[in-house]
Amino acid sequence: MFDKQQRKLKRSAKLISIFSKYGFKDILARMNLAKNNEPSIDENEMVLTNSVYERIRMALEELGPTFVKLGQTFSSREDLLPPELIVELQKLQDKVEEVDLNLEEMLEQEFNISPYEHFKEIQKKPMATASIAQVYKAVLNDGSQVIFKVKKPNVQENIQDDLLLLHDLVKVITTYSDFGSRLNLKSAISTFEKSLLEEISLTNEKNNIQQFALNFKNNNETYVPKVYEEFCSNNILCMEFVDGLKITNKEALLENGIDPVKISEVGLRVFVSQILDYGFFHADPHAGNILIKKDGKVVFIDFGAVGQIQPNEKEILEQLIVAFVSKNAPKIVKNLKKMAVSYEIQDDKAFQTDVEDVLNFVHKSSLKNIDVAKLVHKMTDTLKKNRINMPDYLYLLLKGIILIEGVGRTINPELDIVKSLQPFTKKIIFNKISPKKILKSGSQKLMSLTENIEEIPQELRSLLQKLDENKFTVTTESKSIEKTHQLIKSSIVNLILAMVLCANIISTAIIWNLESTYNVGGIPLLIIASFLFSIFLVLTLFLRLMKR
Repeated sequence: MFDKQQRKLKRSAKLISIFSKYGFKDILARMNLAKNNEPSIDENEMVLTNSVYERIRMALEELGPTFVKLGQTFSSREDLLPPELIVELQKLQDKVEEVDLNLEEMLEQEFNISPYEHFKEIQKKPMATASIAQVYKAVLNDGSQVIFKVKKPNVQENIQDDLLLLHDLVKVITTYSDFGSRLNLKSAISTFEKSLLEEISLTNEKNNIQQFALNFKNNNETYVPKVYEEFCSNNILCMEFVDGLKITNKEALLENGIDPVKISEVGLRVFVSQILDYGFFHADPHAGNILIKKDGKVVFIDFGAVGQIQPNEKEILEQLIVAFVSKNAPKIVKNLKKMAVSYEIQDDKAFQTDVEDVLNFVHKSSLKNIDVAKLVHKMTDTLKKNRINMPDYLYLLLKGIILIEGVGRTINPELDIVKSLQPFTKKIIFNKISPKKILKSGSQKLMSLTENIEEIPQELRSLLQKLDENKFTVTTESKSIEKTHQLIKSSIVNLILAMVLCANIISTAIIWNLESTYNVGGIPLLIIASFLFSIFLVLTLFLRLMKR
């Protein structure tokens, strides 16, 4: 505990020094911190030549990995921050320093092994260095080439200390700044904290790789590197080395007989499949994280940051896409509200007009020439204007689409993102009207009906019993008693028809799982008959209700 407090004090001193240096003494004063650490005259002159947004970016870079990643994360949050600050945050780069690591010693300590009983060769110098980890190449005794991703010493503790300071900063900003008080910073920082702690967990990254491998095991267009679990821990990740070409190296692709146009379409298609088929997608698909194997397969690497969409959220997202393609503004508004974490829309009509403006922007442009970044900016601007707070996965998704589309355009300027999306929109629409989807929906509704019937109050059960025994009497002065009687009879008939429909759906679901000798197009004949009977019952119910 004492050691942790010492680390926090030391880190606080550095934060005070850097914030003072870049001209943020007013914030420090409000925290009662700006008593010493006054910047020199030269430093004051330096900061006066830069805008406040430039100084924020420079301060974050000097504060190191946690704050750089914070800025990079918020560089896609146009709904929260001013455009000038977004531009500066997008310039953020890690100032990465290589550290000395004894990988052989770490392997021995982590796995209680003698490294050269398992490896022919282990490189002593890293082939790549990032803010959180360093990457080394090695060769197993069977000749397989692997890479080790090794967490830097003390990186976990440093990040956790920085996160504690961040929470203190947020309290000050939201308490003493009018701008800060209007933002939902507390929630955004909590989300960032969760994401960053997941990213620095190499066990979490290993699990992400294995999930991707499971999702795309039958896909011939992409390849997921193998993980060597026996050499994996929370500090070390061992995986297959992929000898691939950088996706944006058009010349190298052509030299290896790989068509850049086809690769751009495959890369986009695989990324969209991650989102719409599995709701589990790579959150940082920039050019450095995508390789192309010599056989033309696309390889995503660095799975530390992923986005996840829950099944119910994925269904809303699918409805939103269908509404967008069909230019249905009211339905887009409805689904945005369903998807939102919170919203404070002052004028629904004005909001729908804003959505229609976005749709007009899309459909006035040539589909293949749509500026995706500009489109996303218009969408986030609309959300910000109407105070709509969307779930974090949506911002990760939008950022990912901008990145992957930018990568694709680098090697194929004619890339048509809308055309690439069409197979998925057709699949969504087909799935919604497929017998399997209808059966699933019907089963869920029947289950809900059953639960509701069990909860019917005793008084209503008594009422139904009297009705069944012809003991139900109504005392009324209304002259339309016959009409009321007909209405009750009609309602009972409709209820019976509905129950028959539900029973038919359940029996169809059971038949679906049984082997059948008689099939039409791969679908059992009994299923087709039951489906047609269900349609007949639905039409009968509808006509009776319309007649009533």
